[in-house]
Amino acid sequence: MMEATARSRIRPLDLLRSGGQGLSTRPGRTMLTALGIAIGIAAMIGVLGISASSKAALLRQIDDLGTNLLAVQAGQSVFGEQAKLPEAAPAMVRRIPPVEQAAALTSVSASVRRTNYIPESETNGITVYAAEVETADTLQAKLAQGRFLDTATVRTPAIVLGAVSAERLGITSISEGPMVYLNGHWFNVIGILDPLPLNPDLDRAAFIGYPTAAKLFDTKPNASTIYLRTHPDQVEGVRALLGRTANPENPNEVQVSRPSDALEAKATVDQNLTRLLLGLGAVALVVGGVGIANVMVISVLERRSEIGLRRALGAKRMHIAGQFVTESVLLSLIGGVGGAVLGATVTQVYASRQGWVVDIPVAALAAGVAVALAVGALAGLYPAIRAARMDPAEAVHPTG
Repeated sequence: MMEATARSRIRPLDLLRSGGQGLSTRPGRTMLTALGIAIGIAAMIGVLGISASSKAALLRQIDDLGTNLLAVQAGQSVFGEQAKLPEAAPAMVRRIPPVEQAAALTSVSASVRRTNYIPESETNGITVYAAEVETADTLQAKLAQGRFLDTATVRTPAIVLGAVSAERLGITSISEGPMVYLNGHWFNVIGILDPLPLNPDLDRAAFIGYPTAAKLFDTKPNASTIYLRTHPDQVEGVRALLGRTANPENPNEVQVSRPSDALEAKATVDQNLTRLLLGLGAVALVVGGVGIANVMVISVLERRSEIGLRRALGAKRMHIAGQFVTESVLLSLIGGVGGAVLGATVTQVYASRQGWVVDIPVAALAAGVAVALAVGALAGLYPAIRAARMDPAEAVHPTG
């Protein structure tokens, strides 16, 4: 009896060896089955890695642009009409101690065209603003070409175009002194801005000086929007004061926003999309697990004689079950490791092409392999139990 017990013992190393031999006898089937797990793991790690890299790039962008930019706009009156900011609003905003820079923009009733033969109704989706000379510094706008308005050019027919505006007007260079037509007046293009990530609406804008706008288009000095930079530690405090400061008589008619909130909202949207894609990756992983279960069931049927012979030689049911669970786990391990490598590679390539910092969470790699092992163990449980329950006499008996 003791000899039988000794013969039926199996060490963990022997279990791994027997499981590996079971897979090595059918390499094609093993690789194809592991591929199902690999795709699921790669999808999940790729989604997490790309999402993390995107978020890291977005946070870097927010840090570079600053979260201390605020925008003050006129809202609506209690009767639902469009309100106006007082003429003194920009000056009043500048008096708030933590405010470091401020600049006002006012909409101008004019359209920008390349020639005077195009009807005034054709605006190309470009908004014209009267702008103060501090606008570029306050927005931290960079010039792709030329220069922004200064104390001299604000009084002349000079114009600066946003990145999209220049593209829509077909102006790619200012070296030859291009001109645009605004409601009966020709303007010299003196500068083109780079895209403004915090203020994409201004990419579709054109900027002229306040004195010129008042003289040629009868533009009133009431600001449409006031942009301001404040001390980073005083953003919320200044934000709370802006309504009463910009319009003391009707502070409820003032809207205050922080442009960087739009980027933070984008990060939240990306996070929700990540959850959705992770769900799809999980579905692929489940499909891979079902594939492993199917393969292991077939393997049990194909190896009936082997199972019967081992049982007849003294192997216990738990040893038979352990062998098939080990095969399933090894199969999923191959898929998990392969999927982790594939997911990391996809993340590396995609993030590099986007110009992002590659950020692949190490925890995601470890979790991916762990999940694969768990799926493999669960998938192999039923086939292992089925193999263990086989009667030795029936197992070795040849089927019809």
